Amino acid sequence: MTAQLPLEIEELLSWLGVEKGRSANTLAAYRRDLAAYSEFLTGRGLIPATVTEPVVEDYLAFLRAAGRAPASVARALVSVRSLHRFLEDEGHLSSNPAEEVQRPKVPSGLPKALSEAEVLALLAAVTGDDPVARRDRAILEVLYGCGLRVSELVGLSLADLDIASGLLRAFGKGAKERVVPVGRLACEALQSWLARGGRSELVPERWARRGDAEAVFLNTRGGRLSRQGAWGIVRRHGEAVGLGDRLSPHVLRHSCATHMLDHGADIRVVQELLGHASISTTQVYTKVSGPRLRQIYEAAHPRAKRGVPE
Repeated sequence: MTAQLPLEIEELLSWLGVEKGRSANTLAAYRRDLAAYSEFLTGRGLIPATVTEPVVEDYLAFLRAAGRAPASVARALVSVRSLHRFLEDEGHLSSNPAEEVQRPKVPSGLPKALSEAEVLALLAAVTGDDPVARRDRAILEVLYGCGLRVSELVGLSLADLDIASGLLRAFGKGAKERVVPVGRLACEALQSWLARGGRSELVPERWARRGDAEAVFLNTRGGRLSRQGAWGIVRRHGEAVGLGDRLSPHVLRHSCATHMLDHGADIRVVQELLGHASISTTQVYTKVSGPRLRQIYEAAHPRAKRGVPE
């Protein structure tokens, strides 16, 4: 059961969910961050309405000392700012004590995309024609072929698929809906999974939860596949081909974007495919290694090729 937080935090979470339409995952992250912040304040005999800017800075220092990563500390500050801004808007504070606190610098690491050969090896590693093999093959093909987030994958319902047209409907962050093309091999894998001897073999005599009957991907108990279940499937097949900890559902999403851009896709098309709200999020995939940059330059620039006449 979820622990009850101070009233002002519960009111903020309710407002974020009802008025702002934040997803369940986002609300859960806010709840975790603000529960830790509330515990910190309680230990110092404070409540949110009495917090000053130095207290917020002390909290960030406390998180860093506890070994929290810069990205985690930055996310915590966003939650704290949101709380105090909410209290200010509601008239409980005259100003936001977190507004001027400097955001921690977060290293902009490049996504660790797989090579195309590694992706092919991963997809070829799922052998057999039993229901689980069909399901796993479809999961990997859709994650890589469509660039879906894992939450979008497990949230797919049968009505979201239009295999005849090669399209699916995904619900991304903030319940934003987008239509995503499905490639030939991903379509074939989905058709095999949905055909006789595939998904139907995992259908239970009685559905345990509302909505499970419409789920595209089922677990072996006949329920909708969870995020954790999808993670485990991807990780298991990754270990089988020697990828180990390098592989996750998000790495397949990264690989989809990287390989499309490598083959000349327009960045705004990739942005639309992945459901990025900002083009700057997609631009991280355009960063390439020095040798790859040199190769592209020499192939594309008319004055870069060797043997250019003087």
